[in-house]
Amino acid sequence: MTTLQELQTVRWETPAAGVARIVLNRPETRNAQSKRLLYELNQALDAAAHDDAVKVVILAADGPHFSSGHDLRDETEMSEFDRVTPWGGFDDPGFEGYFAQEQELYLGLCWRWRDLPKPTIAQVHGRVIAAGLMLVWPCDLIVASEDAEFSDPVVALGANGVEYFAHPFELGARKAKQMLFTGAPISAAEAHALGMVNEVVAREELEVATLELAERIARRPSFALRLAKLTVNQSLDIQGLRSSIEAAFGYHHLGHAHNVQQHGILVDPAGVETIRRGE
Repeated sequence: MTTLQELQTVRWETPAAGVARIVLNRPETRNAQSKRLLYELNQALDAAAHDDAVKVVILAADGPHFSSGHDLRDETEMSEFDRVTPWGGFDDPGFEGYFAQEQELYLGLCWRWRDLPKPTIAQVHGRVIAAGLMLVWPCDLIVASEDAEFSDPVVALGANGVEYFAHPFELGARKAKQMLFTGAPISAAEAHALGMVNEVVAREELEVATLELAERIARRPSFALRLAKLTVNQSLDIQGLRSSIEAAFGYHHLGHAHNVQQHGILVDPAGVETIRRGE
């Protein structure tokens, strides 16, 4: 297996005692999520989970934006990577193979990261578009710079939203509908007012502010932190978060299947141009 120092698309850092920082490192693509980036991110997060010296994990990103979403140009084969969930059949014919790929790459990885038994903090700047939310929302806390924007324009592509459909829990039902229906971004200040973001700071203060928060958390007992995280996550699951996201994932694939029947591809091509125009 590739060592942490050999990773190509993420960078491992230890900026303070008890703190690991994992940095998305595809700035030339605005950190678009290729299969390699997702699997390498998962490897780094697993390493943090298994390292007893790490008590808190920061997820940050290089370049002008946190993440532009899925890398739709990525043609890497699934066979190049080791499977990390029970899903298989990635090369099965029809829609079965693609459904299995998304169960592994998107929803499966999101659940792994959301349930990581240590506190995680997303250090967010610039744009967080569509699948970028699927890196941010599984984290326990979010610290955003004042220029951060969050959007999910996937309805324009003919689906209900991104695969980790946590929108109503993160934003509230009506704001979630507005985000999805219009595709318009939500500012860091508005996300903070809605309770989705914990803190908003100036761009030049983002790294320091996030690290200070991580260091403060790292001074708490590790087992108590784990229990606190389990308790809050369980309360969300009792309210229906997990079942809601699993149900929405099925609708997401209904949208894909409809697009394939109507347009011959997974997404509505008119929606791609709509998003590019910023409409």
